[in-house]
Amino acid sequence: MTSNVSSTGSQFLSLHLLETLVAVLPVRDENGAPKSIVYGGTERHMITSQARRRAERVHTRDRANAGLGALAGHSTGVRTREWALITARALTAAHGWEEEEAVRTARAVIEATGLKFGDPGKKTVANLTKVLLFAPADAGTRIAAHIDEQAETVRAWTEEYVAAQTAVAAAAKAKKDARKNGGQEEPSADETPAADAKLPAVPAATRAAVLTALAPRDAIDIALYGRFLAEIADSPNVDGAVQSSHAFTVHEAEQVDDFYAAADDAKLDRKKNALDFLDAADDAGAGMTGYQSLITGTFYRHAVLDRLRLRRNLQAAGMTAQEAEEASVAAEAEFVTAFVDAFPEAKKNSTASTGSLPALVLAFEGERPYNYAAAFQAPIDENPLDKDGEGPAGPAAVKRLLKHHAFVSRRRPDIQTGRVLTYDPQIDELLGTLKDTGAVTVASPVELTA
Repeated sequence: MTSNVSSTGSQFLSLHLLETLVAVLPVRDENGAPKSIVYGGTERHMITSQARRRAERVHTRDRANAGLGALAGHSTGVRTREWALITARALTAAHGWEEEEAVRTARAVIEATGLKFGDPGKKTVANLTKVLLFAPADAGTRIAAHIDEQAETVRAWTEEYVAAQTAVAAAAKAKKDARKNGGQEEPSADETPAADAKLPAVPAATRAAVLTALAPRDAIDIALYGRFLAEIADSPNVDGAVQSSHAFTVHEAEQVDDFYAAADDAKLDRKKNALDFLDAADDAGAGMTGYQSLITGTFYRHAVLDRLRLRRNLQAAGMTAQEAEEASVAAEAEFVTAFVDAFPEAKKNSTASTGSLPALVLAFEGERPYNYAAAFQAPIDENPLDKDGEGPAGPAAVKRLLKHHAFVSRRRPDIQTGRVLTYDPQIDELLGTLKDTGAVTVASPVELTA
């Protein structure tokens, strides 16, 4: 199997990371509370893989678009519900179409290709697809170019499509109203449009153009993180090359509900400069008060890159074997960098969470993925007065993780080229005292990958 991967080594690159976060809230549940799981008989804080994956994907995309890093100049994707609006903007800006016609045409073309849109009666969602679609960033530009090139045909079809759509909607409304009127007979076919009227199919060439524009093509982040699009049966889905786990605390969860009070600047300024008794005696309370939950802890998280899948995804998108090899090496370097550096941006201004650096990153190669969550099934006890206490969670977790890795490595001969990176001087000193870690120390994320 590895003969089809590359000269970089085994098929799978496993990454394991420990990070200590203080008074943050990077992800919340539907009630605004921190997410948690029960593991090893105790509740743990959890940061979902979805939040981390998006942060990594955006980090990679922004660096590539800015001309930074190994993927500078490579194509990337955009995940949005606004493809009709993006296409319409390209029609108006690049081809001179009127805005109203551009939006109507773009929506009709994309909808007839298979994507469902929001309720036409609600302006906020009328031109948004019901699902987020991850597609190459230039998809809207390419669809717009085809629409303008085939303007006469597409315009005629759009008028027919919109008219038929209006008739179908009117028929459906008439039947609904009839049912609501408690047993009244439904309108006859002569009185209302036929409810079973069919919408005209989009021209074959236009449908092919839309599918080609929305196809993953050479967007590196789609090849890395994958895409699932059930709405269009003949649009290719992508099984991503990256697998990610949810992060969880290596110890029991600790949460604080932080009470906050926000001052009303205008009221305080008026009181400060009061010239009469009423102004001086104004309500002394805060302008607004509330609570926000914050979490603190040392988290373990894991991800794995399937190098073979990444190369196959890029070749399926149209790259030659050599192009896919070069792009994959660059993508691997950027993925590792994003895994280390990227952080969800929720509450970033009030918690400075995005400035966090990992205490330890462990990377190694193997013929299968390896998840070391089991090293923390028994929660770390930080209590120094407890006879079983292990001390601060950060160093204790490093010891556990590397001990677990050394133990597994002795029993799995496919594990090789282990590397560790730390940004914590205390952990760096600790690494110097550990005899058998199964890994060598490196100084940058780039060195974590072969």
